[in-house]
Amino acid sequence: MKKIVWIFAVILVVSCNTEVKEHVKIRGKLKTPGVEKIAIQGRGFSKDINVNSDGTFSDTLTVKTGIHAIVNGNDRITLFLKNGYDLTLDFKGERFSDGIHFSGIGAETNNFMDSKRSFYMSEYANPKTYFKLDKEAYEAKLAEAKEMVQGYIDKAKNIDSLVSDMDKRNNEMFFKYIESNYEKAHNDLLRLAKGNKSPVFVGYENIDGSKTSLEDLRGKYVYIDVWATWCAPCKAEIPYLKEMEKQFQGKNIEFVSISVDKKDDYEVWKKMVAEKELSGIQLFADNSWESDFIKDYGINAIPRFILIDPKGNIVDSDALRPSNPELKKMLEELGI
Repeated sequence: MKKIVWIFAVILVVSCNTEVKEHVKIRGKLKTPGVEKIAIQGRGFSKDINVNSDGTFSDTLTVKTGIHAIVNGNDRITLFLKNGYDLTLDFKGERFSDGIHFSGIGAETNNFMDSKRSFYMSEYANPKTYFKLDKEAYEAKLAEAKEMVQGYIDKAKNIDSLVSDMDKRNNEMFFKYIESNYEKAHNDLLRLAKGNKSPVFVGYENIDGSKTSLEDLRGKYVYIDVWATWCAPCKAEIPYLKEMEKQFQGKNIEFVSISVDKKDDYEVWKKMVAEKELSGIQLFADNSWESDFIKDYGINAIPRFILIDPKGNIVDSDALRPSNPELKKMLEELGI
């Protein structure tokens, strides 16, 4: 009888030890100096974690299984959290976005995500990497990328099914987009290559009620910002664009902003231009996304920036954003 009771007690202990815990333990040491608090954020979830003076932190969370982010101001990186995980985070640099190496329970899934993140931060995630190549080079590059992605999968062990299923869908969508758009995008890149004649816009309404065509700006460089009032990334570039306009005031360049807002939002556009005191030449495209100029440049996402030379030829059909410090350097190198 005692033996049976003892065996039963052992079973209870084992059962308790293998039971999924209803929380996540997370700890690490930041390489970023002076941080007092970080946050873990997820869908319907947010918790601040205090950081000690030596950069260490530790906390226990109760979460809903899924993708979360560890956040320090504008710096963030995603991680997968599930109750029962016990994670130690080893930061690769001062910024979270430099990457994290994970150890402990749940490390395999998160290290896999970090590896895939490095892929999507590389040139392999940029469709133009493939579109600019001729057919033979494109096929070789695509095969190389697929082999790299498969390598991440082959090395991954004990990945949570939610992450592996999500990753499979992402891979399928990404490569399907590349393969289904290569022919058109490749031809567009050839057509819109540096030195080729730029597509033109004719008679776009200016904020002052006048009409402006690209031909009216001949003799100057033209830096075009294609945007819309509802576009958050577009609006984030406005302060940088205004600063760029100040720095090049009186130089041989015109800064032109073309709104692709729908006609119903015409008054919204006028109001935003006034409220944000937008400078440069402010134009309203004649037919939103269906405007000839927009379609000729193959624009399907904004903001989009274009640089045209004084002769009306393309310098860059997908130019650097105003927030990129390299833009100013490039304009100066052109002698503007």
